[in-house]
Amino acid sequence: MKFIDLHCDTASRIFYEKLNLNHKKCKVNIENLKRGENLGQVFAFFIEKESIEDPYDEFIKLYNSFTQEISKNTGEIEIVRNTAELKNAEKSGRIGAFLSIEEGEVIKGDIQKLRTVYDMGIRIITITWNYQNSLGYPNVGYTYRNKGLTRKGVEVIEECEALGIIPDVSHLSDAGFYDLIRICQKPFIASHSNAREITEHPRNLDDNMIKLLAEKGGVMGINFCSDFLGNESVSSIEEMICHIKHIRNIGGIDVLALGSDFDGIHNEVEIENASEFNKLYLALKQNHFKELEIEKIFYKNVLRVFEENFK
Repeated sequence: MKFIDLHCDTASRIFYEKLNLNHKKCKVNIENLKRGENLGQVFAFFIEKESIEDPYDEFIKLYNSFTQEISKNTGEIEIVRNTAELKNAEKSGRIGAFLSIEEGEVIKGDIQKLRTVYDMGIRIITITWNYQNSLGYPNVGYTYRNKGLTRKGVEVIEECEALGIIPDVSHLSDAGFYDLIRICQKPFIASHSNAREITEHPRNLDDNMIKLLAEKGGVMGINFCSDFLGNESVSSIEEMICHIKHIRNIGGIDVLALGSDFDGIHNEVEIENASEFNKLYLALKQNHFKELEIEKIFYKNVLRVFEENFK
Protein backbone atom coordinates (compact mmCIF):
# COMPACT_ATOMS: atom_id res chain seq x y z
CA MET A 1 0.00 0.00 0.00
CA LYS A 2 1.21 3.51 -0.77
CA PHE A 3 2.22 5.65 2.18
CA ILE A 4 3.36 9.10 3.28
CA ASP A 5 6.13 9.29 5.89
CA LEU A 6 6.10 12.53 7.89
CA HIS A 7 9.71 12.44 9.04
CA CYS A 8 13.14 11.18 8.05
CA ASP A 9 16.63 12.61 8.57
CA THR A 10 18.02 11.42 5.24
CA ALA A 11 18.75 14.89 3.85
CA SER A 12 21.01 15.68 6.80
CA ARG A 13 22.66 12.27 6.65
CA ILE A 14 23.41 12.74 2.94
CA PHE A 15 25.12 16.05 3.68
CA TYR A 16 27.14 15.10 6.76
CA GLU A 17 28.15 11.60 5.63
CA LYS A 18 28.67 12.58 1.98
CA LEU A 19 26.10 10.06 0.72
CA ASN A 20 23.41 10.35 -1.97
CA LEU A 21 19.78 9.45 -2.57
CA ASN A 22 20.78 6.12 -4.07
CA HIS A 23 23.21 5.05 -1.35
CA LYS A 24 22.53 1.69 0.29
CA LYS A 25 23.47 3.12 3.70
CA CYS A 26 20.37 5.32 3.64
CA LYS A 27 17.23 3.68 5.00
CA VAL A 28 15.33 6.15 2.84
CA ASN A 29 16.76 6.00 -0.66
CA ILE A 30 15.11 6.06 -4.06
CA GLU A 31 15.14 2.30 -4.52
CA ASN A 32 13.60 1.67 -1.10
CA LEU A 33 10.98 4.37 -1.58
CA LYS A 34 9.92 2.91 -4.91
CA ARG A 35 9.86 -0.66 -3.65
CA GLY A 36 7.81 0.44 -0.67
CA GLU A 37 5.28 2.29 -2.89
CA ASN A 38 6.00 5.62 -1.24
CA LEU A 39 3.59 8.37 -2.27
CA GLY A 40 5.24 11.22 -0.39
CA GLN A 41 8.27 11.54 1.87
CA VAL A 42 8.91 14.47 4.19
CA PHE A 43 12.65 15.17 4.26
CA ALA A 44 13.74 17.13 7.34
CA PHE A 45 16.69 19.48 7.43
CA PHE A 46 17.88 18.70 10.96
CA ILE A 47 20.00 21.41 12.57
CA GLU A 48 21.78 20.83 15.89
CA LYS A 49 22.00 24.51 16.76
CA GLU A 50 24.30 24.16 19.78
CA SER A 51 27.10 22.67 17.69
CA ILE A 52 27.13 25.25 14.87
CA GLU A 53 27.63 28.98 14.57
CA ASP A 54 24.60 29.98 12.49
CA PRO A 55 21.53 27.70 12.11
CA TYR A 56 20.26 29.57 9.05
CA ASP A 57 23.58 29.30 7.21
CA GLU A 58 23.72 25.60 8.08
CA PHE A 59 20.20 25.14 6.72
CA ILE A 60 21.22 26.77 3.44
CA LYS A 61 24.10 24.31 3.09
CA LEU A 62 21.80 21.35 3.74
CA TYR A 63 19.15 22.73 1.40
CA ASN A 64 21.60 23.29 -1.45
CA SER A 65 23.06 19.82 -0.99
CA PHE A 66 19.68 18.12 -1.06
CA THR A 67 18.17 20.09 -3.93
CA GLN A 68 21.27 19.29 -6.00
CA GLU A 69 20.73 15.63 -5.17
CA ILE A 70 17.10 15.90 -6.29
CA SER A 71 18.20 17.52 -9.56
CA LYS A 72 20.38 14.47 -10.29
CA ASN A 73 17.34 12.19 -9.99
CA THR A 74 14.53 14.15 -11.62
CA GLY A 75 13.10 11.09 -13.30
CA GLU A 76 12.53 9.41 -9.95
CA ILE A 77 11.77 12.11 -7.38
CA GLU A 78 10.71 15.76 -7.26
CA ILE A 79 10.12 18.43 -4.63
CA VAL A 80 6.42 19.09 -4.13
CA ARG A 81 4.76 21.95 -2.25
CA ASN A 82 1.10 20.94 -2.10
CA THR A 83 -1.22 18.02 -2.78
CA ALA A 84 -1.85 19.02 -6.40
CA GLU A 85 1.88 18.78 -7.12
CA LEU A 86 1.99 15.48 -5.23
CA LYS A 87 -0.79 14.06 -7.40
CA ASN A 88 1.03 15.19 -10.54
CA ALA A 89 4.22 13.52 -9.31
CA GLU A 90 2.31 10.31 -8.64
CA LYS A 91 0.80 10.36 -12.14
CA SER A 92 4.25 10.73 -13.67
CA GLY A 93 5.66 7.89 -11.54
CA ARG A 94 7.82 10.10 -9.34
CA ILE A 95 8.14 10.23 -5.57
CA GLY A 96 6.92 13.47 -3.99
CA ALA A 97 9.47 15.05 -1.64
CA PHE A 98 8.11 17.54 0.90
CA LEU A 99 10.66 19.65 2.78
CA SER A 100 10.73 20.44 6.50
CA ILE A 101 13.00 22.16 9.00
CA GLU A 102 13.74 20.40 12.29
CA GLU A 103 14.81 23.33 14.51
CA GLY A 104 12.81 26.54 14.52
CA GLU A 105 15.88 28.61 15.38
CA VAL A 106 16.82 28.42 11.70
CA ILE A 107 14.57 31.44 11.15
CA LYS A 108 15.71 33.15 14.41
CA GLY A 109 12.21 34.49 15.00
CA ASP A 110 12.52 36.56 11.81
CA ILE A 111 9.23 36.65 9.87
CA GLN A 112 11.04 37.59 6.66
CA LYS A 113 13.27 34.53 6.99
CA LEU A 114 10.13 32.45 7.52
CA ARG A 115 8.72 33.80 4.26
CA THR A 116 12.04 33.11 2.54
CA VAL A 117 12.12 29.44 3.58
CA TYR A 118 8.49 29.14 2.50
CA ASP A 119 9.45 30.40 -0.95
CA MET A 120 12.25 27.81 -0.95
CA GLY A 121 9.66 25.05 -0.51
CA ILE A 122 9.61 24.47 3.25
CA ARG A 123 6.14 23.34 4.28
CA ILE A 124 6.67 21.99 7.82
CA ILE A 125 8.68 23.42 10.72
CA THR A 126 9.48 21.49 13.90
CA ILE A 127 9.37 24.36 16.37
CA THR A 128 12.16 23.17 18.65
CA TRP A 129 14.58 20.29 18.77
CA ASN A 130 16.24 19.46 22.10
CA TYR A 131 17.25 23.01 22.97
CA GLN A 132 15.45 26.16 24.04
CA ASN A 133 15.22 28.64 21.19
CA SER A 134 13.67 32.01 20.38
CA LEU A 135 10.29 30.36 19.71
CA GLY A 136 9.85 28.04 22.68
CA TYR A 137 11.11 25.20 24.82
CA PRO A 138 11.82 21.50 24.16
CA ASN A 139 10.37 18.44 25.90
CA VAL A 140 13.68 17.17 27.27
CA GLY A 141 13.15 15.25 30.50
CA TYR A 142 10.14 17.45 31.38
CA THR A 143 12.54 20.24 32.40
CA TYR A 144 10.51 22.81 30.46
CA ARG A 145 7.14 21.05 30.72
CA ASN A 146 5.30 24.18 31.86
CA LYS A 147 7.09 26.67 29.63
CA GLY A 148 5.18 27.60 26.49
CA LEU A 149 5.83 29.55 23.32
CA THR A 150 7.61 32.88 23.52
CA ARG A 151 5.91 36.01 22.21
CA LYS A 152 8.01 35.65 19.06
CA GLY A 153 6.98 32.00 18.87
CA VAL A 154 3.31 32.99 18.82
CA GLU A 155 3.98 35.47 16.00
CA VAL A 156 5.82 32.83 13.98
CA ILE A 157 3.03 30.26 14.42
CA GLU A 158 0.44 32.79 13.28
CA GLU A 159 2.52 33.62 10.21
CA CYS A 160 3.05 29.91 9.48
CA GLU A 161 -0.72 29.49 9.27
CA ALA A 162 -1.06 32.54 7.05
CA LEU A 163 1.63 31.29 4.67
CA GLY A 164 0.71 27.61 4.60
CA ILE A 165 3.46 26.08 6.74
CA ILE A 166 2.43 23.35 9.19
CA PRO A 167 3.81 23.68 12.73
CA ASP A 168 5.22 20.42 14.08
CA VAL A 169 5.06 19.86 17.86
CA SER A 170 7.33 16.81 18.06
CA HIS A 171 10.12 17.92 20.46
CA LEU A 172 8.03 20.85 21.79
CA SER A 173 7.23 21.24 25.51
CA ASP A 174 3.80 20.27 26.83
CA ALA A 175 2.89 23.90 27.48
CA GLY A 176 3.99 24.77 23.96
CA PHE A 177 1.66 22.10 22.60
CA TYR A 178 -1.27 23.62 24.49
CA ASP A 179 -0.34 27.05 23.16
CA LEU A 180 -0.70 25.69 19.62
CA ILE A 181 -4.08 24.19 20.48
CA ARG A 182 -5.15 27.66 21.58
CA ILE A 183 -3.56 29.60 18.71
CA CYS A 184 -3.96 27.46 15.61
CA GLN A 185 -7.06 27.63 13.47
CA LYS A 186 -5.88 24.83 11.18
CA PRO A 187 -4.68 21.29 11.93
CA PHE A 188 -1.06 20.87 12.96
CA ILE A 189 1.08 17.76 13.40
CA ALA A 190 3.35 15.80 15.72
CA SER A 191 5.43 14.35 12.91
CA HIS A 192 7.23 11.64 14.90
CA SER A 193 5.70 11.03 18.34
CA ASN A 194 3.97 8.08 20.01
CA ALA A 195 1.65 7.54 23.01
CA ARG A 196 3.00 8.52 26.43
CA GLU A 197 0.48 6.25 28.17
CA ILE A 198 2.10 3.23 26.49
CA THR A 199 5.72 4.41 26.70
CA GLU A 200 6.48 7.06 29.31
CA HIS A 201 8.70 9.54 27.50
CA PRO A 202 8.38 13.33 27.23
CA ARG A 203 8.69 13.08 23.44
CA ASN A 204 5.40 11.18 23.31
CA LEU A 205 1.93 12.71 23.62
CA ASP A 206 -0.28 12.04 26.63
CA ASP A 207 -3.92 11.06 26.20
CA ASN A 208 -5.25 14.58 26.64
CA MET A 209 -2.88 15.85 23.95
CA ILE A 210 -3.97 13.07 21.60
CA LYS A 211 -7.63 13.98 22.14
CA LEU A 212 -7.01 17.68 21.55
CA LEU A 213 -4.86 17.04 18.47
CA ALA A 214 -7.64 14.86 17.06
CA GLU A 215 -10.25 17.54 17.78
CA LYS A 216 -8.03 20.05 15.98
CA GLY A 217 -7.94 17.71 12.97
CA GLY A 218 -4.20 17.11 13.26
CA VAL A 219 -2.18 13.92 13.02
CA MET A 220 0.70 12.23 14.83
CA GLY A 221 3.24 10.08 13.01
CA ILE A 222 4.19 6.77 14.62
CA ASN A 223 7.91 6.95 15.38
CA PHE A 224 9.99 3.79 14.85
CA CYS A 225 12.68 4.71 17.43
CA SER A 226 12.86 2.14 20.24
CA ASP A 227 13.05 4.86 22.93
CA PHE A 228 9.52 5.96 22.10
CA LEU A 229 8.00 2.52 21.44
CA GLY A 230 8.90 0.39 24.47
CA ASN A 231 11.66 -1.25 26.42
CA GLU A 232 13.23 -3.41 23.72
CA SER A 233 16.42 -2.55 21.83
CA VAL A 234 14.80 -3.66 18.55
CA SER A 235 11.74 -1.68 17.45
CA SER A 236 9.05 -4.27 16.84
CA ILE A 237 5.91 -4.10 14.75
CA GLU A 238 4.04 -5.48 17.76
CA GLU A 239 5.00 -2.38 19.75
CA MET A 240 3.92 -0.12 16.87
CA ILE A 241 0.54 -1.86 16.77
CA CYS A 242 0.17 -1.38 20.53
CA HIS A 243 0.67 2.39 20.17
CA ILE A 244 -1.61 2.56 17.13
CA LYS A 245 -4.43 0.75 18.93
CA HIS A 246 -4.15 3.00 21.96
CA ILE A 247 -4.07 6.18 19.89
CA ARG A 248 -7.09 5.00 17.89
CA ASN A 249 -8.97 4.30 21.13
CA ILE A 250 -8.17 7.75 22.52
CA GLY A 251 -8.30 10.03 19.48
CA GLY A 252 -9.88 7.98 16.72
CA ILE A 253 -8.42 6.65 13.49
CA ASP A 254 -8.21 10.11 11.87
CA VAL A 255 -5.36 11.27 14.14
CA LEU A 256 -2.97 8.49 13.08
CA ALA A 257 -0.12 8.76 10.58
CA LEU A 258 3.45 7.51 10.05
CA GLY A 259 6.69 9.29 10.99
CA SER A 260 9.46 6.72 10.85
CA ASP A 261 12.46 8.92 11.80
CA PHE A 262 14.55 6.74 9.48
CA ASP A 263 18.19 7.81 9.09
CA GLY A 264 17.90 9.63 12.40
CA ILE A 265 17.52 6.58 14.63
CA HIS A 266 20.30 4.09 15.25
CA ASN A 267 18.59 1.06 16.77
CA GLU A 268 17.50 -1.98 14.78
CA VAL A 269 13.92 -1.82 13.46
CA GLU A 270 11.78 -4.77 12.37
CA ILE A 271 10.72 -2.57 9.45
CA GLU A 272 14.29 -2.25 8.22
CA ASN A 273 13.89 0.58 5.72
CA ALA A 274 11.43 2.50 3.55
CA SER A 275 10.81 -0.55 1.36
CA GLU A 276 9.20 -2.53 4.18
CA PHE A 277 6.15 -0.52 5.28
CA ASN A 278 4.04 -3.36 3.88
CA LYS A 279 5.05 -5.37 6.97
CA LEU A 280 3.05 -2.91 9.05
CA TYR A 281 0.15 -3.08 6.61
CA LEU A 282 -0.02 -6.87 6.94
CA ALA A 283 0.23 -6.69 10.73
CA LEU A 284 -2.63 -4.19 10.88
CA LYS A 285 -4.74 -6.50 8.71
CA GLN A 286 -3.95 -9.38 11.06
CA ASN A 287 -5.08 -7.18 13.95
CA HIS A 288 -8.45 -6.65 12.27
CA PHE A 289 -7.96 -3.10 11.06
CA LYS A 290 -10.23 -2.35 8.11
CA GLU A 291 -8.75 -1.42 4.75
CA LEU A 292 -10.02 2.17 5.00
CA GLU A 293 -8.52 2.51 8.48
CA ILE A 294 -5.12 1.41 7.18
CA GLU A 295 -5.40 3.76 4.21
CA LYS A 296 -6.05 6.61 6.63
CA ILE A 297 -3.00 5.74 8.72
CA PHE A 298 -0.77 5.24 5.68
CA TYR A 299 -1.66 8.36 3.70
CA LYS A 300 -5.24 9.64 3.70
CA ASN A 301 -5.11 11.45 7.04
CA VAL A 302 -1.92 13.25 6.05
CA LEU A 303 -3.38 14.22 2.67
CA ARG A 304 -6.35 15.78 4.47
CA VAL A 305 -4.09 17.84 6.76
CA PHE A 306 -1.90 18.88 3.83
CA GLU A 307 -4.94 19.93 1.79
CA GLU A 308 -6.21 22.08 4.67
CA ASN A 309 -2.86 23.84 5.04
CA PHE A 310 -0.96 23.97 1.76
CA LYS A 311 -1.80 26.45 -0.98
